[in-house]
Amino acid sequence: MSVLLVAAGAAVGAPLRWWIDRWCQARATTPFPWGTLSVNVSGSFVLGVLAASVSAESPLFLLVGIGFCGTFTPFSSFAWETYQLVQNGARLFGMFNVLTSLLCCFGSAWVGWAMTNAIT
Repeated sequence: MSVLLVAAGAAVGAPLRWWIDRWCQARATTPFPWGTLSVNVSGSFVLGVLAASVSAESPLFLLVGIGFCGTFTPFSSFAWETYQLVQNGARLFGMFNVLTSLLCCFGSAWVGWAMTNAIT
């Protein structure tokens, strides 16, 4: 049952991540990877909410935390896009991507966790 929950979440997270990335990049006026940053920050918020509200063994965490967020928030895309920015001479964008991603993702997870704790 656990594997099916993870697979179901992943089946939603991966295509949604791809669609949001394409939508953001089609509107971007710079080479900065806005799509990846958007999904990583929003996924971090969801994980923060889950961490504050359900146990890591719960079916909801398996479905949303592991399955959905696991495919929705791609660290490998973040790493590759940062590498590409640096390789293409956009070092400032690369540094901005690293700093912004770290600060915003950790901050977003904390806000999700803190909001959930304040509400419950």
